[in-house]
Amino acid sequence: MNLAKSLCALSLLAAGATQAFTLTLEVTDANSTKGTVNVGLYDSENSWLNSWKAVQLLKVPSAGGKTVLVIPNLAPGRYAITAFHDENSNRRFDIDLLGPIERYGISRDARLPMLPPSFADAAVELQEDTTLRITLR
Repeated sequence: MNLAKSLCALSLLAAGATQAFTLTLEVTDANSTKGTVNVGLYDSENSWLNSWKAVQLLKVPSAGGKTVLVIPNLAPGRYAITAFHDENSNRRFDIDLLGPIERYGISRDARLPMLPPSFADAAVELQEDTTLRITLR
């Protein structure tokens, strides 16, 4: 009888355990191997494009044509991702009056002519280990 109760308790614990997934990002089309590829991972409209509220911010050396970043231990859910090539290594996304100077990309290739896309336009559902490609423009 005690064994049955123990097995039942273990199965309830296992059912309540949160699954964690790995998100692999392939950021393509950086201009060069100079500088870094910077990525922001967001999990809500409230946090979207606010680096202070990002789930994770990552910065890795640019590999040029394709830079790969691996983000382990993410809970299932909706995420939107931004990426840019900080070619001059000044730690910011450079823009001028005409728009972005540095190459950037957003998950689901979301973009609008004048305004940033919404979280909903960029969000992807993470329910398993996933690989996403973000093309810099």
